[in-house]
Amino acid sequence: MRSITVLGATGSIGKNTLDVVRRHRDDFSVFALTAMTQVDALAELCREFKPQYAVIGCADDAVKLERALAPQQTTVLYGQQGLADVSAAADVDVVMAAIVGAAGLRPTLAAIDAGKTVLLANKEALVVSGQLFIEHAKQSGARILPVDSEHNAIFQCLPEQQQQQVGHMDLAAAGIDHILLTGSGGPFRDLPLPQLAQQSPEAACNHPNWSMGRKISVDSATMLNKGLEYIEARWLFNCQRQQLQIVIHPQSVIHSMVQYVDGSVLAQLGQPDMRTPIAHTLGFPDRINSGVGGLDFTRLGELTFKQPEPARYPCLQLAIDSCWEGQSATTSLNAANEIAVDAFLKEQIGFTQIAEVCDWVLQHQPMFHCASIDELLQLDQQVRERARERVKQVAYV
Repeated sequence: MRSITVLGATGSIGKNTLDVVRRHRDDFSVFALTAMTQVDALAELCREFKPQYAVIGCADDAVKLERALAPQQTTVLYGQQGLADVSAAADVDVVMAAIVGAAGLRPTLAAIDAGKTVLLANKEALVVSGQLFIEHAKQSGARILPVDSEHNAIFQCLPEQQQQQVGHMDLAAAGIDHILLTGSGGPFRDLPLPQLAQQSPEAACNHPNWSMGRKISVDSATMLNKGLEYIEARWLFNCQRQQLQIVIHPQSVIHSMVQYVDGSVLAQLGQPDMRTPIAHTLGFPDRINSGVGGLDFTRLGELTFKQPEPARYPCLQLAIDSCWEGQSATTSLNAANEIAVDAFLKEQIGFTQIAEVCDWVLQHQPMFHCASIDELLQLDQQVRERARERVKQVAYV
């Protein structure tokens, strides 16, 4: 039996992880569950899975959680230190890193430094500090398994030897020409361009294929989400620029592909359900039941592909350019986007202004080399403040 900590247990990835764990109670024990603010939801999960520890965001909520769980024997912790403690604890084998945003950086790095098997669903870990994470994993012997459906698909299509070298693989030596990241194109992929500026948060969050949180849904609509995945792929698979491409695949059946030098293309297909990649990483190298049904190829219909349009997805191009400009650029883009998306969801700015805010910040934020997580987080905070200033300048009157 393996012991697991789920960082971000009340979010979409966390809930799906626990759904898979329910199906394999003889194989996994839950050591810790965490949430930032959802006391009631976390308490409900704790009553079901009875973890040794529960972690919430602040001291006041910790008191509420303790009362909600009494007399259950679950120790309640709070804050960043609590998250780091349950990520690095000696009793933990596997850490599901599913906290959204920069808040997940320190606990994920704590798990890496402790040599854990880290199921990586937190994009910011690699977008904000990819080189740092990969170097720390190499030093500690931690194993990183990608949970994002696209990266997990690529991972499944790689030779076994390369799967053992996440972050340090040699694609060319393995006979790989390039990786193809697929993306649905979001809810506005066929919308006339002049109508983009008028789109509401509700429309942006109405993803045609996936059930996701609001922030990630907006990122899918701008395809910044795919841009962040592009940056992640660069670090996970040690790509060069010519080895990484993006293609729009509206049906979301092929989750990504690997093209080899002999012309062969290996693709991973499946239902658009995150339990499939979660189960793959939980069971790796074995296959376990995810609760997801298989594909019926007689009912799939057509599978189509096209190139993303720069005019429709300016955030995507910002991400691709930032990827090769350096760590400070990707950190800055991620921070600016979080502020801009939050402002859009609050109806303070329009949909197309998300890209405008990000672009302005990248042009006006001084870039500098960051050698530690503290320096990266300092840059992150500087950029957020600059992005807030820009939002105020362009906000609706």
